[in-house]
Amino acid sequence: MQQPALTHLKSKLSDIAQACSVGRVVSTDGHTIKVTGLEEEVRLGDRLRLMRRDGTNLMGDVLCLSDEYVTMLPDTQPQQVALSDRVTNDGPSRIRPDQCWLGRVIDPYGRPLDDKPLIAGDRSFDIFNDPPPPVRRKPLGDRLSTGFHLFNTMLPIVRGQRLGVFAGSGVGKSMLLADMIQAMQADVIVLALVGERGREINDFTQSVIGEAGMSRTIVIAASADAASTARMRCPITAMRVAEYFRDAGLHVLLFVDSITRFAEAHREVAVSAGEFPSLRGFPPSTPAQITKLAERAGSGAKGSGDITAVFSVLVAASDMNEPVADMLRGVLDGHVVLDRSLADQGHFPAVDVLKSVSRSLPRAATVHENEMISRARRLASKYQESSALIEAGLYTEGTDPDLDQAIAFKRHFVEFCVTRTNRTIGESFDALRLCLLRSGALKDT
Repeated sequence: MQQPALTHLKSKLSDIAQACSVGRVVSTDGHTIKVTGLEEEVRLGDRLRLMRRDGTNLMGDVLCLSDEYVTMLPDTQPQQVALSDRVTNDGPSRIRPDQCWLGRVIDPYGRPLDDKPLIAGDRSFDIFNDPPPPVRRKPLGDRLSTGFHLFNTMLPIVRGQRLGVFAGSGVGKSMLLADMIQAMQADVIVLALVGERGREINDFTQSVIGEAGMSRTIVIAASADAASTARMRCPITAMRVAEYFRDAGLHVLLFVDSITRFAEAHREVAVSAGEFPSLRGFPPSTPAQITKLAERAGSGAKGSGDITAVFSVLVAASDMNEPVADMLRGVLDGHVVLDRSLADQGHFPAVDVLKSVSRSLPRAATVHENEMISRARRLASKYQESSALIEAGLYTEGTDPDLDQAIAFKRHFVEFCVTRTNRTIGESFDALRLCLLRSGALKDT
């Protein structure tokens, strides 16, 4: 059996090219760099290394190709770049995931961010991959316990499901994801933090997830000041890591926070490449990028594991019709909408139950459970229809028996929605049944 150090050395040696072509800088506009001499050597997405005259290197991606030059999008502003500076091709950005990556914080290029050595796996993988063929995919699996009565019952999450969490800033989206990470059972958790503040990345991994949670988690992070190419690659790399463990037969929980920042990073790259932002500020290629990423998650092919994915979406002014939310909602297996008015009242999680839906229903519940869910939704909807009248004190009790039940149900349902639990899903349905009994909407049998 090989020692880990020897395996790591072999993987490093295999990445070294036997020959290296050299290009030269011919122009720059302060944003992109044009390089000649590499037109026949590079492909779109390859990583380029520019060697400045002061001895420092500037990394970047191949953005455009022509028969005259290669356009390079640098990771940082091209300061101190001069004409005829040497440029070499580092090849495609590949990663080597391994079991020892658990508990680590890694950048989108597979490099450690926690100041510890990182052992690479035996095999190298391109971060871009195709989803499993639709006809070979397994159906959605069993329901997962989430740590909340609400998600255990009315908004279930099942193995292999793809769920979206839609919320404005400061509504409790990240805290909800953290609670799910701690409560939901899986073999491996992969967390992509896209465009977060550097302080929040450290705080999220150490304080929110904690040591116990990190023991089964791999964090792929690109901070807010990272290059647009790095922020765009972050969830793609996280997806490839999740696929590595899925193909090993494991159940993977993938959390991406957030898809909106991924779309914004893609927009920066696409506009630099010459695309016109025509879809309400986003280029035409954005929907395809989001759809491809979402389709790579979900149930695996027979004989492999599954990726249960939760994607967060930042929605400005709680507008569910804004571009990214509209693009993603149609390809997911459910969506959870967080409401700012509920958050302002101290409700956590601030879920708008009537605007949220899980497409794993009705299959994920029994006939009796589905009846309880339907009855609870009807009562919540009945209360919302007359909420203005009730809150103004203009409704007289006894006028409408159905509304009387809805008012009684509302009192108990609010507490039900914010209650955390470490009990079974069946006990969560018992709690929902108790709410219906107390409101008179269900007879005790």
